[in-house]
Amino acid sequence: MSNGIYAGPIIDAHHHLWDLAMGRHRWLAEGIPALGDIGYLRHSYLPADYLRDAAGVNLAGSVHVEAVWDRARDPVEETEWLDALAPPAGIAARCVAFADLATTGMERRLEAQAAHPRVAGVRETIRWHPDPAKRWTAAGIVDSTGFRAGAARLGQHGLLLELLMNPYQADEVTRLAQDMPDLPILVNHCGTPNDRDAAGIARWHAGLASMAACPNIAIKVSNFGAYDPDRSLPALRRTVMGCIDAFGTGRALFGTDYPVARRNMTYGAMVTAFAEIIRDFSPAEQRALFHDNAQRMYGFARGAGSGSA
Repeated sequence: MSNGIYAGPIIDAHHHLWDLAMGRHRWLAEGIPALGDIGYLRHSYLPADYLRDAAGVNLAGSVHVEAVWDRARDPVEETEWLDALAPPAGIAARCVAFADLATTGMERRLEAQAAHPRVAGVRETIRWHPDPAKRWTAAGIVDSTGFRAGAARLGQHGLLLELLMNPYQADEVTRLAQDMPDLPILVNHCGTPNDRDAAGIARWHAGLASMAACPNIAIKVSNFGAYDPDRSLPALRRTVMGCIDAFGTGRALFGTDYPVARRNMTYGAMVTAFAEIIRDFSPAEQRALFHDNAQRMYGFARGAGSGSA
């Protein structure tokens, strides 16, 4: 029996901001082959732009996720830039920064990032794929000694770990979670089910099940319109519920991935579709998916302009 469409507060657990004039996001000019045509992203995207996209949504807060600041520069610059932006209360009140865990200087970067009250964690990209057209990184990053050493230091700074991955990395991520059970890990973008044949879908489901068996792993149901080209509600439901069925309503978080997700869906359409898909859950479960899980995992109850969240 339906409990009705959720109308409560929402925390967007994943979005980006950038100022193109600064020249710090080289990927926007150079492109990333796995992303295809990104011409629609080649403009500044600042808090006012984000709020315009989110107009009409009961937005209580949001989480800014590192947007591939020029890797030749100090990643702490992005956090300092975000602080200087002074976004409206609640917007980007928490951020997930970059620290390059596997390289020299990791400890200094972690200390510097953790010194900023809005920083809740760091994100690393581990997205290897056997198809070079879908490959972002080398294989085996999570199992490397350097990465493991960096991940082990996150807890000392009170930071969580976010991972941009493919299903091929699920076993590595599972091993990391088992070896570091006190480290909170958040998988981005539904675990990236971008292989749409039967084998790819089976690999995705198996990876979700493996990771979900670790209580310290959670998943962002973000940019869920990016994978099945159908994008009908039944197609979106398969992606969304694949995540929720595996992780439960206590370890899944709504996120948009705006402005990247604009290629496929408007902000409002994402909220509406997600609300429709989860309408049969209890009111408390719906609120957990849209708000409470993000509030808890990112610590919105403390400082840094947490707003109404």
